[in-house]
Amino acid sequence: MIPIKTPAEIATMRIGGQITAAVLGVMCSAAAEGVSTWDLDQICAIELAARGAKSACFGYSGKQCPFPAQICISINDEVVHGIPSKQKFLKAGDIVSFDLVASYDGLMTDSTRTVIVGQTSPEAEQLVRQTELALFAGIAKALDGGHIGDISFAIESHAKKFKLGIVRELVGHGIGRDMHEDPRIPNWGRRGQGPKLKAGMTLAIEPMLMLGSETLNFDNDGWTVRTADGKWAAHWEHTVLVTKNAPEILTVLKK
Repeated sequence: MIPIKTPAEIATMRIGGQITAAVLGVMCSAAAEGVSTWDLDQICAIELAARGAKSACFGYSGKQCPFPAQICISINDEVVHGIPSKQKFLKAGDIVSFDLVASYDGLMTDSTRTVIVGQTSPEAEQLVRQTELALFAGIAKALDGGHIGDISFAIESHAKKFKLGIVRELVGHGIGRDMHEDPRIPNWGRRGQGPKLKAGMTLAIEPMLMLGSETLNFDNDGWTVRTADGKWAAHWEHTVLVTKNAPEILTVLKK
């Protein structure tokens, strides 16, 4: 059963989404040459606490060892789940993904942004930009009465247009009462296939695209996933509410 959120839960997730977006904005602004990912993780903890929220990433175990940080910070060939470290410093030209799941009043919202430190190659800039646009292509199909496959097909079609590899072992998911709820949301698929979308569903849609091969390696730390060929990857994600009308992005700051 795919959870349908109550009006009260949706109201709480709207607040949580704004917190997630605000904290990610601070993280992206703090991403500068010479800054350690450990320092960035400490900033995340402070910013969450200041807003009455906490990280759902910290201590999360799943099938692996507990995640030891507030936020996932993945650099260049690290696709997802990079662990912040005092020994890891950002360099000019890096592309950096910040993946945060914030918990507010018992409900969770999930979002990821990929930013560029200084200037990088045109190829890497294209990767970051088109991964973000693939996300919005998918979000546009999160419509009441549609299907998960509509989202998946839109993301895959955009990625193929720019000859970008698609991560297939990892997928988007439902979000809210738990970090990972049904349904699974692959970044490839067929229109009209998969579970039917209904108003009140909250989805974490998250294309992860690569410049090279779609083969992945998993580090011995139990978390970090990187490209097997060493080419770079980008990751964008929003928590989206399916409504009777247009999809509502909960993790974009409202003006």
